[in-house]
Amino acid sequence: MTHAPFHHLRMFPMSRPSFGLVALTLVLAACGRSDAAAASGEEITVQVGPEAMTIAATTTLSSGPILSGTLVAERTAQIRAEVAGSVVQVFHDPGARVAEGTSLAKIDDRAINDSYLSARSGVTAAQTAADIAARELSRAEALSKAGAISDRDLENARRGDLTARTMLDDARARLAGAQKQLDATNVLAPYAGVVSERFVNPGDVVAPGSPLMSVVDPGTMRLEAAVPAEQLSAVRLGAPVRFAVTGYPGRTFEGRISSINPSADPQTRQVRLFVRIPNGGNQLVAGLFAEGRVASDSREALTVPETAIDQRGLVPTVLRLKGGRTEKVEVTLGARDEAAERYEVTRGIAAGDTLLLGPALGISPNTPLKVTQPSDQPSPRTP
Repeated sequence: MTHAPFHHLRMFPMSRPSFGLVALTLVLAACGRSDAAAASGEEITVQVGPEAMTIAATTTLSSGPILSGTLVAERTAQIRAEVAGSVVQVFHDPGARVAEGTSLAKIDDRAINDSYLSARSGVTAAQTAADIAARELSRAEALSKAGAISDRDLENARRGDLTARTMLDDARARLAGAQKQLDATNVLAPYAGVVSERFVNPGDVVAPGSPLMSVVDPGTMRLEAAVPAEQLSAVRLGAPVRFAVTGYPGRTFEGRISSINPSADPQTRQVRLFVRIPNGGNQLVAGLFAEGRVASDSREALTVPETAIDQRGLVPTVLRLKGGRTEKVEVTLGARDEAAERYEVTRGIAAGDTLLLGPALGISPNTPLKVTQPSDQPSPRTP
């Protein structure tokens, strides 16, 4: 019994412009290797690898606007000095996790502490003077009722009490200011987070407003992106956004639109929006590039990869494997999921159909086909 010859034509993914070249390569390879088979009338069986095939499947089809942008921490604080002085200590380096209220740095407080002690003494003196004035007023009021002093003496006592109480209030305000400055020499974390930047070292002299450190809260990230104004109707507050992040291959993250800029950029005609992303486990970090889409229209549909569709003719077609042979099938396309690079197919094929991909579309219809496995690959030919 004579068996039809197998021709090992390994398929590798290529871009769509390569279809013509691959088709020509297949034809030439088949002709070059099958002269004897063609002369004897034997049928040629083409072999392809599993990477050149796909299964039509029902998947979640999303057709909302595509977004791309940079991740930023939703809460970022640049800690600045509130008092002037020399930096005595810096307690944490970038990357350190800190709790709310943790000491980040210490500024020399000797001069400020002297001012504080002076202000506290001032309050003590003012309090004593106010107590004396209050007693004098009480005595003057009693004597006035008895007719023992003039109205002018009573008025002087009242004026002295008011002046003493005003001076006490001023002294207390100076003490509160001195206390605030003294507290500011101990620089604290405003919330739990991670030190992202450090701008000073011990010995540096800082002025009020000088940057000391930056602290970010990685618990919630934000994606800042933009959409064309003509796609704004597909965007709404609270809409889910699914996206991939550089550095996390094969993973998908999800957030929701938290705010939309009320005006478009007059030059780019794009509208900025912000996506709030829960960051459980602090996996994501600020500064990474993210790309995804707004899931404004999400539904289940029969889809196939873009590379399974031949759109060179008037009607798009696929090459289906059925009964061990290739079959060219006209299909009707629906929506396109740009992020997933898949097309919806509304007519022509069914879920579970096996289709050829990319360069394998150059194989002629009704060609016998065998799918090879790694162990089926032919041994390298020896010279």
